[in-house]
Amino acid sequence: MTAQTAEQRDLAAVIGLEVHVQLETATKIFCGCSIQADDDEEPNTRTCPVCLGLPGALPVLNEGAVEAAVKVGKALGSAIPEETRFHRKNYYYPDLPKNFQITQYDAPICDGGSIEFGVDGERRTVEIERAHLEEDPGSLSHAGGSIDTAEYTLIDYNRAGTPLMEIVTAPDFRSAAEARAFLAKLTEVLEYLGVFDVTRNGSLRVDANLSIVDAEAIDDDGSIPSETLESANRTEVKNISSHKGAEKALAYEETRQKNAIRRGREVEQETRHWDESRGITVSMRSKEAEKDYRYFGEADLPPLRVSSWKEEIDIPELPDARRERFREEYGLDAEAAAKLTSTKQVADFYERITERFDPELAATWVADNLLGELHYRDMAITDVAERLDEFTRLVELVDTDEITVKNAEEIVLRRMLDDGLAPDEIVDAEGLGKTDDDAVAAAVEEAIEENPDAVEDYHSGEGGALNFLVGQVMAKTGGSADPGTVNELLRERLEE
Repeated sequence: MTAQTAEQRDLAAVIGLEVHVQLETATKIFCGCSIQADDDEEPNTRTCPVCLGLPGALPVLNEGAVEAAVKVGKALGSAIPEETRFHRKNYYYPDLPKNFQITQYDAPICDGGSIEFGVDGERRTVEIERAHLEEDPGSLSHAGGSIDTAEYTLIDYNRAGTPLMEIVTAPDFRSAAEARAFLAKLTEVLEYLGVFDVTRNGSLRVDANLSIVDAEAIDDDGSIPSETLESANRTEVKNISSHKGAEKALAYEETRQKNAIRRGREVEQETRHWDESRGITVSMRSKEAEKDYRYFGEADLPPLRVSSWKEEIDIPELPDARRERFREEYGLDAEAAAKLTSTKQVADFYERITERFDPELAATWVADNLLGELHYRDMAITDVAERLDEFTRLVELVDTDEITVKNAEEIVLRRMLDDGLAPDEIVDAEGLGKTDDDAVAAAVEEAIEENPDAVEDYHSGEGGALNFLVGQVMAKTGGSADPGTVNELLRERLEE
C-alpha cells in the first residue's frame, strides 16, 4: 500500500472495555482484613498472611462478595451458571505478592448480559461478555508521578485482596464518547444496587482495548467480522480511573493509531499506560496473549454453586425503572425525572419530600434549586442527606406562604448550605417573615407617591416602569413581600 493510499483510508475505532469495580464489602475477598482505609493509615499495615501470599496461608471466600456479584449479574441480565470456579492467573508484577492473581477464567459467575444507555440523543446497547470475581493487587506509587520517568516505585499492599468484579464488554464501542456514556450508566446501576461507592478512591478502574479497522469492514448493523478483528493489532490502555479519563485516553489513542496507519506504519500490539497528567499514553510492554498467563484451577478454593441461592437475592428498583415510575406516578417530565433519579440518594431524598408536599413543588426544590446550589459548591446530595428535615422545613415555609420563594431560594437555601444553619434561624436573623397585607399596601402607596415619573411612564406604556415600582416596594418591605402580590396591587392602584 502506498503512503498516499494509506493517507486516504477511511478508518474506524473498535473499542472494548474491561471495567474493574470495587465491591462494597466489610472485608477483603479471601481474608478478614478490612477494606476500609483510615485517613492516617501506614502502608502495608492492613494486611495478613493470606493477602500477602505467605507460604501456608489459605484463602476463604467472602460470602458478601458473592452476593454482590449475583446482584450485578441479575441487573445486567446475565446467566448465573450452575457452577463457577476460581483460577490462578500467573504473571509477575511488583504489586502482586503471590506472583499470581486469584480470578475466574472459563467459568465466570456472570455470563452474558447487556446495558442500554443514551449518547448524543441516541440509544445504544452494548453486550456484556462476562463478569467475574477476582482479587485486587496492591498499589504502586511512582516517585515523580510518571511510570516512565520515575526514579523508583513504592509498593503498598493494603489494597491487595480487595474484592473486585471485572465486567468485560464486547468490542461494541465505536467512539470514546460512547465509552464514557456507558461507564456513567454502569456506575449509576452499580450505585442503585448498593454494591459500589463511587466516592471511594480507586473504586473504578478501566482497561480499554482499542483497534483501528477500515470503516468499510463494519457491517450496516455495526457488527464486525471476527476475521477483521483478529487481523487488527490492538492496544490495551491501563491506568484509567474515571469516565472523563476514559474518554480522553481513548480519544488520544484513537488519534495516535490512525496517524500511524496513515503514515504507513504498523500499530504494535502492546499494553500502554495512560499518563493523565500529560494526557498521553506511553508504552509499557508487549501485549500478553491468553496463553502467557498459564491459567490453572485454584486448588485451595472449591467450586462455587450459587444457582439456587440467586433466587433469594433481591435487587432494588433500577434507575430506568425508577425514572419511568417517577414520570407515571408523579407526572414529571423526562428532564425532571432524569435529574431526580441521577443517583439513588437523590431519588430517595426526593421521595421523602413528596411524602408531605406536591410532587411538582418537591421536584422544583430538589431538582432545580437544591441540586443546582449543590453543584455550584461542588457538593453532592450525600453531603446534606442528614439534613432532610431542615430542607423539608424550607419547602414547608414556602408552601405555607411564610416566606417568599425569592427569599427562600436566594437567602435561606444558600445560607443553609454555606453556614450550616437551620431555615428558621435564618428567617429570624434576616427578618424574612412575610409582610402583612396592610404593610404591603402601604408600601405600594409610598412607592407611587415617591415616583411620579415612573407612574407617568407606566401610563405612557413604558413596560419597565411597573418593574421599577415593584422593586421599590420590595425594597421598602425588605424583600419580604410576595412579588406577585405586589405586581397585582400596583396594577390595581395604577388603573384606578
